Amino acid sequence: MITSNNYIQVGNKAPDFCAIAVHEQEFKQVKLSDYLGKYLILLFYPLDFTFVCPTEITAFSDMYSEINSLNTEILGISVDSEYCHLAWMQIDRESGGVGDLRYPLVSDLSKQISLSYNVLNNEGKALRGLFIIDKEGIVQHLLVNNLDFGRSVDEVLRTLQAIQYVQDHPDEVCPANWEPGQSTIKNNTNDSKEYFQSI
Repeated sequence: MITSNNYIQVGNKAPDFCAIAVHEQEFKQVKLSDYLGKYLILLFYPLDFTFVCPTEITAFSDMYSEINSLNTEILGISVDSEYCHLAWMQIDRESGGVGDLRYPLVSDLSKQISLSYNVLNNEGKALRGLFIIDKEGIVQHLLVNNLDFGRSVDEVLRTLQAIQYVQDHPDEVCPANWEPGQSTIKNNTNDSKEYFQSI
């Protein structure tokens, strides 16, 4: 069994990595540190050529323009090789592939990235880990699902918007189910009553 001594936590620096990714049918090297100054969604998933995975990978690609408009990039990561990623992208969606994606898929064949983010299971696959990393390289959100059920892209987008809102408005916090344009709470005892008296 592969084990990790890392304890990744919201509020801590995201572990850096350097790996080969596939984007637009080409291999390229990516480093986490290259994304400083932008928000980044790390999307771990178990394996290419499976069943739930293509639904998530393509759903995030379909929402890429909206996510990217928020100064945010996406990296998909699995323990497959870059050649496997390329082959998967060369198969259309109707045949179980993912087709052309709007963001890179990273090869974690050594499993070191999955290990450093504490999402590697006992079978050597990455759990469905999702991390939102801010412009300073700090983990602001993490979510880990087991293998058999996918994540909600809409909820990831909402969470990203909430993170960006509170970082831009440090005297405010977002209540449960907050959506852009809705009321927030002033981050002090007296002024917070305005929100609670309005609901």
